[in-house]
Amino acid sequence: EVQLVESGGGLVQAGGSLRLSCATSTFPNDYFIGWFRPAPGKEREGVSCLFSSNSTDHDSTYYADSVKGRFTISSDSDKNTVWLQMNNLKPEDTAVYYCAAGLDICLEDYVSFWGQGAQVTVSS
Repeated sequence: EVQLVESGGGLVQAGGSLRLSCATSTFPNDYFIGWFRPAPGKEREGVSCLFSSNSTDHDSTYYADSVKGRFTISSDSDKNTVWLQMNNLKPEDTAVYYCAAGLDICLEDYVSFWGQGAQVTVSS
């Protein structure tokens, strides 16, 4: 059964940190696991995605420009758990964050499976 279950959302003041967790069922290595949130003009934007590398010994990552240098995506060795460490949070980061699995590109149209979402609220 495909499963993506988020946890770790909450309320934090601007400048604070939160860590989201996504418990995943086993996906083929060519799937990415990532985090998405609603954005103006689109349903959901890719915040960060973790791609398994088939030819090197390390995974590759994608970050939206708005979170580069502040957010870090990581996982355990089997990608059973994927984390999104969010530092220096800003009020504009307030959103429901969805864990997702898909293929090829960290875009909503390429997502095959969604979690239920975790609310992140950043107060100013």
